[in-house]
Amino acid sequence: MEERVKFQHTLTAWRAELPPVLSTQHMIEWMDGAGFDALLPFCEGDEISVGTAINVDHRAATGIDVVVKAEAVLESFDGRFYTFKVSAHNGTEVIGHGTIKRAIVSRSKFEEKQRAKQVQGS
Repeated sequence: MEERVKFQHTLTAWRAELPPVLSTQHMIEWMDGAGFDALLPFCEGDEISVGTAINVDHRAATGIDVVVKAEAVLESFDGRFYTFKVSAHNGTEVIGHGTIKRAIVSRSKFEEKQRAKQVQGS
């Protein structure tokens, strides 16, 4: 997936005293989105994939208006969890890399469990 860095993706958008560079949270969001997109063709019915673990290093700053390409390549599957090797590149250098795990779940069952937890917590 490719995204152009906009002001809203920067550290400055969060805290004015910080530099106008891509935040780690947005870089990870794009990497996770690449994993979501990779699994989408394999979901059936009401299935979706959800993130379960993230281990990512952010190694280089990227400024506003630069296009970042996030990629996710399936590294392993253990019967339940899909582990993706993820990376983000700004056209000049790799800005981040690591692994993200995802699982395929039934959306209706997932949402039902969440509603039950909310009722129990009330």
